Amino acid sequence: MSDRTQRGNSTPQDGGRVLRPRAWAAPVRAMTRILNADGSPRDATGPVDPRRSSVVDCALYVEGVRQPGEWTYTDALAAAAREPEGFVWLGLHEPELAEMTAIAETYGLHELAVEDAVKAEQRPKLERFGEVAFLVLRTARYCEHTELTETSEVVETGQVMLFIGPKFLISVRHGDACRLAPVRADLEAKRDLLLHGPWAVAYAITDRVVDLYLEVADQIEDDLDVLEADVFDRSGTGRVQRIYQMKRELVEFKRAVVPLQRPMSTLTSQVNRDVPKEIRRYFRDVQDHLTRTVEQVNSYDDLLNSILQARLAQVTVEQNNDMRKIAAWAAIGAVWTAVAGIYGMNFENMPELKWTYGYPGVWAVNLALSFFLYRWFRRNGWL
Repeated sequence: MSDRTQRGNSTPQDGGRVLRPRAWAAPVRAMTRILNADGSPRDATGPVDPRRSSVVDCALYVEGVRQPGEWTYTDALAAAAREPEGFVWLGLHEPELAEMTAIAETYGLHELAVEDAVKAEQRPKLERFGEVAFLVLRTARYCEHTELTETSEVVETGQVMLFIGPKFLISVRHGDACRLAPVRADLEAKRDLLLHGPWAVAYAITDRVVDLYLEVADQIEDDLDVLEADVFDRSGTGRVQRIYQMKRELVEFKRAVVPLQRPMSTLTSQVNRDVPKEIRRYFRDVQDHLTRTVEQVNSYDDLLNSILQARLAQVTVEQNNDMRKIAAWAAIGAVWTAVAGIYGMNFENMPELKWTYGYPGVWAVNLALSFFLYRWFRRNGWL
């Protein structure tokens, strides 16, 4: 254990420095009231099964360096409270209400934000609950497929919720569209950035989410190129169902990307004093990438609408061509029907009834008229 960690775990009785009490640290003391006899957290719904813990990683950072050892989220927050440059990053994956309630009691999280974090049915937003900011991000990743079909899943979405306090950041991840372990590894190699505290972690996660948006947008463009080529191919094999499925997937992606613009504007605003000035510069870079993605998504939406309209127009033209072919063949068949109808009226006094060459003559006339009509329809593009 480092000297700094030893000092962080010291108390006034053993010579450690005395820290000033902070309002946000009060929930740490309240945690003792919601523990079971064995030390496991509980709430009104009953004890939390430690085997089903949603905690992926809990780390204490002091002056931009991760402290060694395994930390519980209660001990990590208590240690961070004793360090002027310390904070906790607690990573959760799809927590249950009981465990999330216990964590909320420890870190002083608002019950409305906790409910949103458990249900994971929120649109991108940024809210404040006292000294804690609640940032909701929709994650997205591209689903690889060999061929775009009527049931292909193109975009998989999830959510990441961030609770950002003076001494902690809690990331709550739903789905696997954006894993945060690589973000943590990259960020721990950048001590200068981690020195800015929890908001530096919030930037790194947001940057990763938006970078995935760019990757998804680029790969969607490839799918659109394939769709466009199929629709305007000479054979016209583009099916409307495939285009509609792509439209649905694009709408899902759009719901993740477009609403994030307002929270990003708030984070980069000059009047926002909660975010350090240096981190606001980083957030502005993320905002630029997000703006590019929004423009791409909007252009893809317009292009997909045009492809869909073009295909529908092609279907209409194909139906008209089919109707003209049917009408042309019906006209040719009407010649034979007319002749057969006339000579089938059984009148006694009809011309050529007793003619030796009447039967082959009728065949010759019918064939000649049919050939003439066929050539005429072909010349006019009906056949």
